[in-house]
Amino acid sequence: MDVINQWIAQANDFLYGYILIALLVISGVYFTIRTKFVQIRLFPEAIRVLTEKKKEKTGVSSFQALMISTASRVGTGNIAGVATALSMGGAGAIFWMWVMAIVGSASAFVESTLAQVYKERDGEVFRGGPAYYIQYALGQRWLGIIFSILLIACFAFGFNALQSFNVSSAFEYYVEDYANSSVPMIIGLILAAATALVIFGGVQRIGIITSGIVPVMALLYIVLGLYITCTNLGKLPDIFGEIFAGAFDFKSIAGGFAGSCVMYGIKRGLFSNEAGMGSAPNAGATADVSHPAKQGMVQMLSVFIDTILICTTTAMMLLNFGTGNQELTGMPYVQQAVNAEVGVWGIHFITVSIFLFAFSSLIGNYCYAESNLKFIKDSKGLLFVFRIIVVGVVFVGAQANFDTVWNLADVLMGLMAIVNIVSILLLSKISMKVMNDYTRQKKEGKDPQFHPDKLGIKNTQCWK
Repeated sequence: MDVINQWIAQANDFLYGYILIALLVISGVYFTIRTKFVQIRLFPEAIRVLTEKKKEKTGVSSFQALMISTASRVGTGNIAGVATALSMGGAGAIFWMWVMAIVGSASAFVESTLAQVYKERDGEVFRGGPAYYIQYALGQRWLGIIFSILLIACFAFGFNALQSFNVSSAFEYYVEDYANSSVPMIIGLILAAATALVIFGGVQRIGIITSGIVPVMALLYIVLGLYITCTNLGKLPDIFGEIFAGAFDFKSIAGGFAGSCVMYGIKRGLFSNEAGMGSAPNAGATADVSHPAKQGMVQMLSVFIDTILICTTTAMMLLNFGTGNQELTGMPYVQQAVNAEVGVWGIHFITVSIFLFAFSSLIGNYCYAESNLKFIKDSKGLLFVFRIIVVGVVFVGAQANFDTVWNLADVLMGLMAIVNIVSILLLSKISMKVMNDYTRQKKEGKDPQFHPDKLGIKNTQCWK
């Protein structure tokens, strides 16, 4: 296993270090320019669209679809991942994290808009994503199936096992000799049961649950960060000075780019908000809206919530504590930072936050996987068996360490992202047509309605 893990780790380093980051950055910049900075230009419109109600009583609203995608995006990486970026790359990593969130949100707009254009109806709800626009727009079902297999393996098995383990490990603080106790199994049973109750209820129940959990947990976490920041206002000039000084220390960056603040900031920004990775469009496609661009704009907000709000909240709490202790990283770094400001109750709060962040990720990840399983084969029997397996993975994941699975999931996600980025670049003309159609109708004072035939867009399944 050590040899296999070493091979996978090397593949992971090569994929992310030489191919994927460059591809994500280039595509993000390209879409930012091509859309004329849609993430800034239409940001107020995105907030307005978020308050719109569903066209029908059934289905998922824009807000619920946003919460499903945010649930998957917002995980323990927003806490422990930022801590690792700071301890390894320094304060300057935060600046580059912000930059990639702004650039990447243009890619998020494009992929979620395409997911809406080529979505399918599934009973009372919709489903779609990269696999669907690869089949209907590019005419390559075989490639869509490959994408679906990669996503299912990555999210339903790899990332869900890891999120379950992260929830379980958060309780080590409270139990002596935790690994040899029965607590991991008990937590696994609780998580598995809670997951089963939600996923057997279907996408609508997932939307209802996540639209309740995600806003509350995110708001409470941000309030704690604001409290710590406001009680240390005198430190803010030094904190921002440290961020910008580190971000533009080009001599240090040139001396070791792979371990620099630029690389850590880009990786944290890209892989926490998943912009361009091909995961969030699966949630974006479920929304019941009058025009695909509406959900494209709403999904831009998910990138903003994930990186600009939640990751920055973590960063401010940690930078108030300081980055001098290089022995602290990950969760211990966060726990000690919060403990230093608000006392031991802060550790309990972080434990609860991790539980809610990770549980919402379990639900969001499953939603993605279900949509892609149905793309491969729409069978009620197969779906039932799949749900049982997912629940089993959550149970087992709480009781074991998954270093190999983590590296493998990263590789699978990297391959998945490459397929998606190439696809949305090839389909950029269609996404531009949809965006321009929306802005034209808005200028005419209309509530934009989508008619693909008028735009010369073919093979749409729900927009007749």
